[in-house]
Amino acid sequence: MLNRVKVIICGKEYMLQTEEAPSYVYGLAKLLEKKINDISSGNSSISPYSAAIMVALSTLDDLSKAQANVDNIRAQAKEYVDEAGKARIERDAALKEIDMLKLKIEKLEKAAEK
Repeated sequence: MLNRVKVIICGKEYMLQTEEAPSYVYGLAKLLEKKINDISSGNSSISPYSAAIMVALSTLDDLSKAQANVDNIRAQAKEYVDEAGKARIERDAALKEIDMLKLKIEKLEKAAEK
């Protein structure tokens, strides 16, 4: 279900349709306005539009770096899963060898008793 949410950013109204909760969208709008104001307040010659472009670029940079980190974590997790699989195979082989050695020991003990 789509929610219609009206937000005001830098004095301009935007009517949005989203599946997100209105409170979430209001929070995003408030954060965006704060970031725009932070950039604009440092330099009065920067328009809200230019500040919004700077915020967008910064946000895309953050997103790109976060995605790279996620990809890195996925690769590490895959390595760990692969290593765990190899370790499980080695453990199973070692347990089989132990069972075979126990049988040999039993046979040798029986032969020694005779």
